Amino acid sequence: MSTLITFEHPLNERIRTFLRLDHLFRQLDFLVYQEDPRASRSAVTILMDIIAITARADVKNELIKELDRYIGNLDRLSSQRGIDPDALAAVMDNLKRTVDAIHALNGPIGHSAREDEFLKSIALRSSIPGGTCSFDLPHFHYWLLQEPELRQARFLEWLKDLKPAIVAIELALSLVRSSSAPRQMLAEGGFYQEALDAMIPAQMLRVSVAVEQDIFPEISGHKNRFSIRFMSAESRGRAKQHFEDVMFRLTCCVF
Repeated sequence: MSTLITFEHPLNERIRTFLRLDHLFRQLDFLVYQEDPRASRSAVTILMDIIAITARADVKNELIKELDRYIGNLDRLSSQRGIDPDALAAVMDNLKRTVDAIHALNGPIGHSAREDEFLKSIALRSSIPGGTCSFDLPHFHYWLLQEPELRQARFLEWLKDLKPAIVAIELALSLVRSSSAPRQMLAEGGFYQEALDAMIPAQMLRVSVAVEQDIFPEISGHKNRFSIRFMSAESRGRAKQHFEDVMFRLTCCVF
């Protein structure tokens, strides 16, 4: 059986922000628990990216709106035949607990880390190439050489008001990803396009291809239409368009 690799493409700004944060959260979760100081340095950089995104976007209200919408959608499903009431109730309870945790946050998401003076001093130097080396930031250098347990404890402090958002975004994306079944499709000459129903807006596209095909999709689209152009990765230089027919799996996630 072929191994599939999946590429995701958001179809609205809210899901775009959620995917970016989910990407950063997953990296941060791995790096925080590594003992090597270089991993902690990378984790701080990723944490500052998260702070920057949550400062620009009203993620807290966006999450509440999105999860409330999911609750409404699922509530309408409760009267339909073939729905497992126990499974639906469990998902609804999970959603409501997650919304309550977001409401319980004091201030915006990421506020604690954003207002931390230590992180502010690092952020000021981060825009300069190589600006966070030991002679620029001796305090940061000293902190990186502390015991891993001390560094991890500090990360847990910074992540306190990010944890509910992490859980909420994971839940939201999980529901979106599982909302529709994949379809087996053919891209003739390596190109595929499709119109979408504007009355039932899709949230995200998921395109899966077999690893041995040595191709990847370039996806562009919005709520009304999307196109997929398959590309061949080259060992050197830019990727080139793949002009042969491609079998792939497509999921238009509508929730």
